[in-house]
Amino acid sequence: MRSPDNHTLPESDIIEGCLKGDRRMQERLYERYAPKMYGVCLRYAGNAEDAQDILQDGFVKVFRHLERFRSEGSFEGWMRRIFVNTAIEQYRKKVILQKVDEHQEERMEDTNWNVLDKLAAKDILNALQELSPGYRTVFNLFVVEGYSHKDIASMMGISEGTSKSQLARAKGILQQMLKENRFNTPKS
Repeated sequence: MRSPDNHTLPESDIIEGCLKGDRRMQERLYERYAPKMYGVCLRYAGNAEDAQDILQDGFVKVFRHLERFRSEGSFEGWMRRIFVNTAIEQYRKKVILQKVDEHQEERMEDTNWNVLDKLAAKDILNALQELSPGYRTVFNLFVVEGYSHKDIASMMGISEGTSKSQLARAKGILQQMLKENRFNTPKS
């Protein structure tokens, strides 16, 4: 009898095999989820090499803490959270954000945001990688992952005002890139 391929094998069987230390199942888990998780890592990383480091560290954590997954939500969602947290940890090791006081925050203009509607996914990824690590991380957490400024502040050890200003600055930079026609956007 032929064994099922990686995508027809039930996720629960792969997880169970990994928990038992089965190297083949660990390999199958990696093969099934590495492409999606690499995409998550690449959004937070400054380059492909950093994304690969985050991916590796993330999978080490997945395998180390797999027994904590309680099947109460999606396994992919559980993994995604590990990879986002791993990216934030990498960021914290490398960068210190500039603190912003309330007066500076009030002066920050939150510009209209329609840049994403005009860009292809590849252009968005390239643009995000051009942002500084602080701007890129806050932008991803807020816009892509849907965290609140309060959550971002807690996760990154910054104030809510700093989170808001980092987001506003990231949006401004991305809009400036669009104005400068640094992307191959279709003419309307």
